[in-house]
Amino acid sequence: MTSSNLPSANPSPIKAWVSAFRPRTLPLALASILMGAFLAASRGQFNGTVVGLAALTTVLLQILSNLANDYGDSQNGADSVHREGPQRAVQSGAIAADQMKQGMVVFGAASFVVGVALLWVALGFAGLWVFGTFLVLGLAAIWAAVNYTAGSKPYGYAGLGDLSVFLFFGLVGVCGTYFLQAYSHSHELSQSLPLEVLLPAASLGCFSAAVLNVNNIRDIRSDELAGKITVPVRLGPRRARLYHWLLILLGLGAAVVFVLQNYRSPWQWLFLGAVPLLVFNGVQVWKRQQSMQLDPLLKQMAMSTLLFVLLFGIGQLL
Repeated sequence: MTSSNLPSANPSPIKAWVSAFRPRTLPLALASILMGAFLAASRGQFNGTVVGLAALTTVLLQILSNLANDYGDSQNGADSVHREGPQRAVQSGAIAADQMKQGMVVFGAASFVVGVALLWVALGFAGLWVFGTFLVLGLAAIWAAVNYTAGSKPYGYAGLGDLSVFLFFGLVGVCGTYFLQAYSHSHELSQSLPLEVLLPAASLGCFSAAVLNVNNIRDIRSDELAGKITVPVRLGPRRARLYHWLLILLGLGAAVVFVLQNYRSPWQWLFLGAVPLLVFNGVQVWKRQQSMQLDPLLKQMAMSTLLFVLLFGIGQLL
């Protein structure tokens, strides 16, 4: 979702590809796996092999999404001279468009293979409909990674990126990771996904959407010129900043409700230690009006989200 600066002059192919992978987006992508792992561990259902394969699948999907985003924005005009954010690989000529498409195929295939291995390890000879449901979710994740800005009708250009991030970085990532671990232990569908798990999943979905929102507020001018109708383009700068606060408050609210419903120890409020950083982000997004002033807040929001997950998860374990 966010990009990383490319070297200014003729980067080596390896450096260009590593930059196109956008490593600084990976911790946020892994946050949903961590949340699902913490929740399962707090109920004695942790499975390290499942978590490891889920993490690898997520990393491959995030890299695929980053490559597709680089390719799609260059083809659809969002990466232009008007772009406020850091330069992209295809835009700068560091990687040819055809090479980027080949990279997308490689990472799409790799994420599919590892994802199937994950399902086999977690589900084994489970009913075909369970395996099939998760296979469809995996294929949907690959489709979503590619078609956010690439393809003939990229949904990111219609303002649906926030919904996709909420679903895949929040609900699907957290609930899927939890379910696969729980099912590998109990093999009982009725015990594999308590409804209250949706609350921390929704928290993470809101915070992940907030990271995307900072990115889209920063790029509002170039996106509008390119016809990329993101949520900030639809709302305008001021209401997009109010929407940012709404995401932060909803995310915190869902976490509070979860703890109140499942209260066992004061340690469960440990996640409140991340609140000052989240509030700081909301304040700064409201105050900073220049696009490039917002760029550092992307990383700050992502790292605040990761800290929230760590504190929330440790609090559940303690």
